[in-house]
Amino acid sequence: MLVDISPPLAPTTAVFPGDTPLSRHVLMDTARGDHLTLSTLTSTVHIGAHADGENHYKPAGLPIDQHPLEIYLGPCVVAPVRALLGRRFSMDALESRWMDDLDGLIANGQPGRLLLKTGTGGDSRTFPGDLAAPEPAMIDALAARGVRLLGVDTPSVDLADAKDLVGHAACARGSVFILEGLVLDGVEPGIWELIALPLKLVGFDASPVRAVLRR
Repeated sequence: MLVDISPPLAPTTAVFPGDTPLSRHVLMDTARGDHLTLSTLTSTVHIGAHADGENHYKPAGLPIDQHPLEIYLGPCVVAPVRALLGRRFSMDALESRWMDDLDGLIANGQPGRLLLKTGTGGDSRTFPGDLAAPEPAMIDALAARGVRLLGVDTPSVDLADAKDLVGHAACARGSVFILEGLVLDGVEPGIWELIALPLKLVGFDASPVRAVLRR
């Protein structure tokens, strides 16, 4: 059984204020009598469930097409956190049992993959004015523990109004890759298999993903 943790992508899908929303221009259409349907997609690459390229937040960082695919495929831990809107949370917001699960995966040679279920992402059709985000010190601690992929159920690992992007900076110094915009409502915490491969967009700073979980 697959659990889809990607929001739908449509012209109504919210993007960061000022970024490019999704649009579809239909060039040919069988409903109009054409022999096939053909359309053009225009959108920011930071839409819905997406993987950030290192070059989005790190000088000389890798573009998304050069990221190692094994980071986005394999066992992960979905962990709920005690989070408040508009506030950063620390390691204290995580129960130790989820870290025990994560340590077990890392001990077995897996890249540490952790998806944080904050419950503050809101509706995918509205960009949240408030959301929760991990403290930089928490990201530093996770990186030291062996976490290589950090996923969140919000549009960013930083607060909505952040200008300094200290969460992204912590991921950069810890070599932690980022998944944002996941839908984790109703997902049971614990160990899952993550499948969230980015597209091979040469030179790009992100890629939408069809993120799913499998037991």
